Formats: sequence, C-alpha cells, structure tokens
Amino acid sequence: MAAAPRIVAELGRPETPDETAARKAESSRVYRSSQTVRNLVAALLATLGVVLIIVLAVPRGNPPAQGAIDVTAVAKDAESSYGRTVIVPSVPTSWQVNSAAVAGDQTPTWTVVYATGANGYLRVSQGFDADSAWDARLLSGAASDGTVDIDGIVWTRYAIADPSRAGNVSYAIGTDARRDRILVYGMTDAKTAAVAASGLSDQIRDLREESK
Repeated sequence: MAAAPRIVAELGRPETPDETAARKAESSRVYRSSQTVRNLVAALLATLGVVLIIVLAVPRGNPPAQGAIDVTAVAKDAESSYGRTVIVPSVPTSWQVNSAAVAGDQTPTWTVVYATGANGYLRVSQGFDADSAWDARLLSGAASDGTVDIDGIVWTRYAIADPSRAGNVSYAIGTDARRDRILVYGMTDAKTAAVAASGLSDQIRDLREESK
C-alpha cells in the first residue's frame, strides 16, 4: 500500500510532489555538507597525529658542549708553524677563552680573546715582526696617550675617544718585544688590562732577551 502523503504542519495539507522532492534534496545537501566537515576535521586530526609522532620519534639530544680551548697547546702549534716564541697570557681562571689563533698575511698576529665578565672582553695580540703602526691599524688609528708602567714593563697607552668607532675597544696598551709588538685591548678598563699585562711580563722580558 502506498504511504500517505506527508502532512506539512505549517500548511495544514499534504506535501505536493515538488515540495517532497525539494525537502529531500535539501536534506541530502545538509547531510553531505556535514559529512564534508567531519571528513575535514578527521583528516586534520590524523595529520596532526602523524606530525606529533614524528616529532616525538626524532631524537633531540642537546648539542655537545664546546670544549675549553687549550691556549698553551694552540700556542705550541703556532710556534711550530712560525718558528718563533708565542706568548701565553697568565690570567684569572674566571676569564673564559673565546678564541686563540694566528691570523693575517702581511703581519701574522697571534690573538687570544677573553670574556672577562660583565659583558667585557679583552684581546691579547702578538704581531710578528710588527712596528708601532700595527697598533694603530688594530685600533682604528688611535693615537698614543702617554705610558703606563706595569710590573717593570713600560706600555704605551692609547686614547680611545669613541669605542663604537674603534671596534668597541674602550682601552688599549701596547709594548714592544724586540721583533714583535704586544697589544692588550678590548671593551675593558685599565685595571683589567693591567692584570693581563702583568701576566705577560716575564714572557716579554724573555722575548726581548731572545732578540739580543
């Protein structure tokens, strides 16, 4: 037996065939739309799940800590390469060595860079067969500003008027070691530079004696 036509409450009469077809079409559209949203959400969750698994599965160990630089060992290598004595500063153990190497072609320069704390740094450089003009090149043309005696060694003090224009160097002193020049400089003060200079005194005297 055929089903009785559906009564439309708001009309108070049975649906016409066109109304029935329109109602079923709209119902199908709503269903398909809901399925599309569900599928999209499911696909997104599945993708996030795969990403999470990959992230958790990949090893993420901390990078190995950089080993401390052995300044003495690097200096010995430089001595072998250049056939000369290379200074090794005696400084507080609290100072961190950031680098130690020889660089430059025209005037090979051995430099040890220290982080001295409170955002300060200090370089100790030895210019092989350098003259006083070498100091000025490293210090962006800074001029002499008198001398200072540290542990019996007379050092030339340089005037740094504008650290930002001198490679962030705020204080510098230099002296000769016969064939070489020694420069102590950086974003530092006179007291800190004097500590490094004092730790070089005996080696500077030895270098001066070697060249006689």
